[in-house]
Amino acid sequence: MTYKLLETFRNLFDGKVFRHRSSNQGDKVAIQFFEDLYDLGRSQKYLDRVSKGLLVLNVANTRVGVLARRGDGSFGQIVPNVMPIAEPGYTVRRGPIATIEIGIEVKIVQKAMLRQIGRVTSDLKDQVFHFKEKRGKPITIGVVGVNHALHYVSYEADKPWPTTGTGKYKHPYQEADEVEKRLRVQAAPSFDEFLLLQFIATNSEPYEFKWVNEKKTMLDYGAVLARVSNSF
Repeated sequence: MTYKLLETFRNLFDGKVFRHRSSNQGDKVAIQFFEDLYDLGRSQKYLDRVSKGLLVLNVANTRVGVLARRGDGSFGQIVPNVMPIAEPGYTVRRGPIATIEIGIEVKIVQKAMLRQIGRVTSDLKDQVFHFKEKRGKPITIGVVGVNHALHYVSYEADKPWPTTGTGKYKHPYQEADEVEKRLRVQAAPSFDEFLLLQFIATNSEPYEFKWVNEKKTMLDYGAVLARVSNSF
């Protein structure tokens, strides 16, 4: 099967400029997990409750009556007496939720990664706490994309900022291994499932994208889907 989450992640970079300050990138990726889980079809409970509109996605990533920081993918029981909303092209419907059954947080680090790693790991761990507010027991999933490119260009408005390989402007490949090590040690234990997406994107013409190891990426993601399906 084609994994929609992986294709959506690819499409953030492939053939276009990636704008790292865009606030909905993680949401776009996270919502596809629930579509992939349905397409996998291994959990009859998940299939039945999604089909009946009892379990829905909340695109605002909030729960009614719960004050907590929003994640990127919030999926749970719809508030009673509310009609779920069907979105064209999606199987999982939308609506206000009372619980979180599955919570997903997505981060993408593509440049100056070691300077960001403290904030990234802190945000990831904190989000698990927020998913569990009001005595919730959700399945928590962390997804982090880590760039391994030989160089990278970021943009502030239309001004390019290329890496140089020295000082504060290290190339992604120079930092990727250490970044992944810290994520595995500092962030991964907080989640039920933690997925590292190793990719290569320079964010410069012709804006190509590829996985470091596409087969491994698909196997790793497929295994997460299978385990979550089994746990649900």
